[in-house]
Amino acid sequence: MQGFQEDLYLDTPLSKHLYATYAKDMPIIDYHCHLVAQEIFENEEFEDLGQMWLAHDHYKWRAMRTFGIDEMYITGEASFEEKFYRFAEILPLLIGNPLYIWCALELKRYFGISEPLGADNAKEMYSRTKQMIRENHMTPQWCMETSNVELVCTTEDPTDDLLYHKKLLGKTKTKVLTAFRPDNAMFCERTGFAAYIQKLGSVSSLPVSTFRGLIDALENRLLYFKELGTTVSDDGIPDFTYVAADAKEVEDIYQKALGNQDLSKHEIDAYRTAFLLAMGRLYHRHGFVMQLHVGTYLDANTTRVAAIGQSTGFDCTDDATKVKSIGFLLDTLTSEGVLPKTILYPLDGTNIENYAVLAAGFCDGDAKAKVQLGAPWWFNDQVYGLERQFAAAGNLYPLSLSVGMLTDSRSFLSYPRHELYRRLLCRFLAQVVERGEYFSGESYLKRIIEDVCYRNVKEYFGF
Repeated sequence: MQGFQEDLYLDTPLSKHLYATYAKDMPIIDYHCHLVAQEIFENEEFEDLGQMWLAHDHYKWRAMRTFGIDEMYITGEASFEEKFYRFAEILPLLIGNPLYIWCALELKRYFGISEPLGADNAKEMYSRTKQMIRENHMTPQWCMETSNVELVCTTEDPTDDLLYHKKLLGKTKTKVLTAFRPDNAMFCERTGFAAYIQKLGSVSSLPVSTFRGLIDALENRLLYFKELGTTVSDDGIPDFTYVAADAKEVEDIYQKALGNQDLSKHEIDAYRTAFLLAMGRLYHRHGFVMQLHVGTYLDANTTRVAAIGQSTGFDCTDDATKVKSIGFLLDTLTSEGVLPKTILYPLDGTNIENYAVLAAGFCDGDAKAKVQLGAPWWFNDQVYGLERQFAAAGNLYPLSLSVGMLTDSRSFLSYPRHELYRRLLCRFLAQVVERGEYFSGESYLKRIIEDVCYRNVKEYFGF
């Protein structure tokens, strides 16, 4: 059995031609990720492939748990070498899982290794890759430059001082921006909400004793982020139902939340609605793109989250948020004339076509692709999810207007996910041509591929 093949997913002469000629060498703009700016700035050489793969990657952690591997070898105190060996044991068994292809691409692109990794050659692979890390001085910045990454947007809370983003300005080949993520000010039902609001007030030097004061403080921080060049926001929307409420009701709910009082489902939804509307107005006023990540089911395994922490592989997908609720949100902002550019990311893959139709319904002359369907993300950023979006959603919203792929990753080796996307995009386009469904010529195919891979995202975000 052969190892990694360069024709992966490129199964016709046309698909190979399109990928090699137009997609392969386009720069990467990774407009949504969870890399740590401090790690980019400090730029320390990686210890080994175990660290590169397993220090932050909850995809791999989740897979290892399914095989019954002890947590000590996942997020515990075992060395990265030991963790690498345990992951190597299960990798050959991940047939059909995106982790298998991602790892194969990462071994090939960063280490030039084509053969598969498994328990039988794990020690040899470990030594070999560790030597290459030393010889090539592999660091976070090395990974980004090697992958031809032009720009990344990390994700930070409004209270972040962005110290390392400031230190990175003009210092790296890859431009490092941030995204404004105000979720902690939206989750009014959480135990730490009141303490967080006080922190926000302190950082912004503004009173936050009222809901209006809260929004003013967030605007203050939004402008602070904007000073560093960002035009990107991220809002997570789990379990949301649109509930219109007047200013007094919203204020009463806010005061209850500050007092750590229990809130009803109706009150939580009313607050979230008011909050998202207020943020949408701010994004429009200050030229930010509003990215709505819809359908997360956070901290499903509360026991393990309590023991290990959040964002460690215990989040899931959910269908509780109805398309109509997001539609009401967009419609209210539209009726006020303040709908910003918006990208919708439904995590529930069964609803992806409905969101494509919804997005098209709110486009107008203000901007090209003003509201659009985002790349398949998180649990959908694999071959099936990507093909589903190309084939199904593409019938309902022009694929040629897409801002392309993102990594949504904490790993510096995750950029081959852009390569995977580009390969599948070229295969899809070639299939459409070969079925006789497209005959406008190669010059248009070139434009579409280069737009989706690179130009659209630069224009849309104003990078």
